[in-house]
Parts: sequence; C-alpha cells; structure tokens
Amino acid sequence: MAVDDDYIRNNPSDRVLKELMQAHGHEAEKRQALTVPQQELFLAFLKDHEVYSHWYPIFAVMIGTGLRVGEATGLRWCDIDLEEGIIDVNHTLVYYNHRNGDYKKGNYFGVNTPKTKAGKRLVPMLDFVKEAFLMEKANQQEMGVTCNVSIDGYTDFIFLNRFGETQHQGSLNKALNRIIRDCNYAQFEKSETPEVLIPHFSCHVLRHTFTTRMVEAGVNVKVIQDTLGHRDISTTMNIYADVTNELRQSEFKGLDSFFKTGRRNVEDDN
Repeated sequence: MAVDDDYIRNNPSDRVLKELMQAHGHEAEKRQALTVPQQELFLAFLKDHEVYSHWYPIFAVMIGTGLRVGEATGLRWCDIDLEEGIIDVNHTLVYYNHRNGDYKKGNYFGVNTPKTKAGKRLVPMLDFVKEAFLMEKANQQEMGVTCNVSIDGYTDFIFLNRFGETQHQGSLNKALNRIIRDCNYAQFEKSETPEVLIPHFSCHVLRHTFTTRMVEAGVNVKVIQDTLGHRDISTTMNIYADVTNELRQSEFKGLDSFFKTGRRNVEDDN
C-alpha cells in the first residue's frame, strides 16, 4: 500500500515471506488446471444456461487469454481490436481496502499500470474469445447497460455488472462457486456416475488452465512467457515443468500399452 500510494519507492518486504516459507520447508499448494473435458463442460454449461449465460463472456476471455483477473476486469473497449484480433494489455484494475490512514479511507477501485515491460503486452484473440467480446457487447445493448464509472481517468470498461460498474474479483469467485455447483448437479441428473465433474476453483485457475493448454499444444516457452506477461522466465518454466511432467506420465501410459500389445491403448489417450 505504501508503494502504491508513493510513500516509498520499493517494498522492503518483497520476497521475504517467500524466503521464510522456503527456509521452513513450506510448499505452496499446487494449482490444478482444468482438464480439456472439464474446460469444455464448463464453457458449454455457461454458454447455454438461462441463468448463468451472462457470465460466459468474461470467463471465456479469461480462459482463452490467460489474463490476470485485474487485467481482464480492467479491459476497455479501446484496448481490443476486433478486426485484427489483438488485446492490448496496458493496465490492471485493483481493489483497495484502506482501513486506516488519512489517504482515501475505505474500499475503492484503482488502476495500476504495469511495473515491468513484460506486463505490457499484446495478446492475440482466439476465435471463441472474439466471439465472447461480441456476445458481451450484444448482451449489454439488450439490457441497456452502459459504463457509468471513471477510475483514475479510465472508463468505458468492457465487463460490467447490471449497475454499469466494474466487476469485482470476489463477485466472480462467488459466481464460480454457484456455477460449479449447478453444473455438477446437472451432470448428476443425467447420470449417477458422471464421466466429468468440475472441481471447485478460483479465477486464477483459468489463467493456469490457459497456460496448460499452450504447453499441451507445444507453444514455444518464450511465447508463453510473453503472452502471460511473466517478467522472470523461471516463473514460466516452473509451470512448464509441472505440465510437461503430467504429460510425460500420460505419454508413458501409452508407451507401456505399446510395449505390451504392440499398439497404443485408445483409452489411455483419452
């Protein structure tokens, strides 16, 4: 908060907690990306649901771009080029909770510009991401929703609630909880033993899921780093290593089947 409010230039506590946790042998819980079937179920359920379909555009954009939550909620219409299929990521929407002090007490939104060159980047649109933006525009026109907020000089935000205000990460995560619950209920209504269920997850897992899809598709590590806005390649490589380890295990199941039968097991591939 002191850095954000320009009281100090650098945060003296940066990395201290990380080093302390490492010194005591603490291991962070590993985030699990959605599998391809889980991802497909999640998006399909959202897109056609009469209650939750208005949430489809923002979650589709997040899962198809790897944007951080604040980057996605902070997008403005002038930041995207639908004809060229490019998203210009140049700022982040942040939510402050200043309980003490004389400067802007209370809860409020602010806009931060990237602190590093890596944070400012151009992200190509996949086809379903472009479709999601167009759906959001059509939904807002149908409901008569327009942006009525200006945050640090930024306005015309893309993703809005029904009051024309920017989306809050807490609201998104609460919506995810309800969506996951009802999606799984619907799966159990179809079968007592559903083939696919969606695990509970937060918004950030959508970024991890996008990263995983890129690794699975064989995208170059440097391209992954640039797309995600990672300043340090080691951050990208840690994720890359985790995903490739899982892929290696999957591939070796097929290899084991090949050694035994002379052909790959189709079930292993699935």
